[in-house]
Amino acid sequence: MAKTRSRNIFVCTSCGAQSPKWQGRCNECGEWNTLQEEVVVQDKGRGWVSKETTSSEVVALSTSDKADARPFQRISTGISEFDRTLGGGVVPGSFILLGGDPGIGKSTLLLQMTKGIGDQNLKVLYVSGEESVQQTLMRARRLKTVSPNTFIASESNLDIIIELAKKMTPDVLIVDSIQTVYLSELQSAPGTVSQVRECSHKLMNLAKNSQTAVFLIGHVTKDGHIAGPKTLEHMVDTVLSFEGDLHHHYRILRSLKNRFGTTNELGVFQMQSGGLQEVTNPSELFLEERSENPQGSAVLASMEGSRVILCEVQSLTTPSPLPMPRRNTIGFDLQRTHLILAVLDKHLDLHLANRDVFVNIVGGLKINEPAVDLAVAASLISSDWNSDMDAKMCLFGEIGLTGEVRGVVQADQRVKEAHKLGFTKFIVPFANKKHVADLGPQLLKSVQFIKSIKELPRFLFPTGATNRKSHKGKEAVKSLDLEF
Repeated sequence: MAKTRSRNIFVCTSCGAQSPKWQGRCNECGEWNTLQEEVVVQDKGRGWVSKETTSSEVVALSTSDKADARPFQRISTGISEFDRTLGGGVVPGSFILLGGDPGIGKSTLLLQMTKGIGDQNLKVLYVSGEESVQQTLMRARRLKTVSPNTFIASESNLDIIIELAKKMTPDVLIVDSIQTVYLSELQSAPGTVSQVRECSHKLMNLAKNSQTAVFLIGHVTKDGHIAGPKTLEHMVDTVLSFEGDLHHHYRILRSLKNRFGTTNELGVFQMQSGGLQEVTNPSELFLEERSENPQGSAVLASMEGSRVILCEVQSLTTPSPLPMPRRNTIGFDLQRTHLILAVLDKHLDLHLANRDVFVNIVGGLKINEPAVDLAVAASLISSDWNSDMDAKMCLFGEIGLTGEVRGVVQADQRVKEAHKLGFTKFIVPFANKKHVADLGPQLLKSVQFIKSIKELPRFLFPTGATNRKSHKGKEAVKSLDLEF
């Protein structure tokens, strides 16, 4: 009988590329320190090969064929914020990955979801590779998510998990977590690239063949990326990221990828003693502690998927004793901050080269859309000039390198949402004038249109009342060809 032959290889955790020896940088993706050693047994079959799919007959259907047309119905999770992020609910047979920092509430959220699904007489199987059945039951009772249609198991062997799922035929299967399950035919440890990749392939085949929606909980690295190979995110239908600060009560569920809905959808929760509670109006949450006469603070109407969220942008500029002043941002791109500072220095003569600059998106939000540029610029001007802004002002717009203010998408929805929360003054890019024409004459009276960053001080301080120290107050502002 031939002996089993094995060899050691090094696999990149970022792209999955293999190398016969260790090296500091992956030759395929260029990432540093991502190669991990694994043992490969040469006479073993591949774990991702599914016997059902290789032996069955493949049938191709025409897109115009209506013979197999069946009504499409999503499964509600019982949590409206979760349904919104998923695009309206759980699609039968979908493959969903939920990632987040340790202790952020991933298992809590899915346990609470089992209650909503179980109340619809649908069967849920929750398999934990990190906790015993008694520990999971204790947590379910504390969260008051006990349901006769929810079944809990503790197992790490994927073959046993799949056999149990085929026997019980649940509507939803939850695996907590993908980094703890393993295939016995692979010699590598659980959580390695080979185990994660091939376990995911088997679970994907289970979801597509049985129409069971499969949820995977994924660990994250210290950089915030989901641990394991990048192919894991390509295989799943939906990638959800659970974000938040452990020192605050609020949590943000964000959709990074969704084949059955809109990406960048966002759900907001609050962590309380009884579990996660939905926040139906997150704008009020993020603005509830804002002062009446804010200095260095501006309100932005941001689009997160199909939802408008109002948030506060705070900036602080102080003289720096360092030869290279500090630039620090929280929730906003640092490179974008450098761009805005350069435009302000060029067109408004702000002279921030020798000052420390700090920008913060209040509430733990992370905003990447260009519409935040105008709010950041306004807060920087207010802080540098030591001047209060109108607390009822809301603004948004993208800033170009030549100082122009560019239009953004869904401008009318942004203005309507801000108006509902009591804002009475809106600074909108001139390019969006045609998009807000249907707001009504009464609301349009409070909308001002801006073309260039040079006009921004006139909108922020219409009476010319500033406390700017680097120049001589109102006279310096007049030198910028602005009318008061």
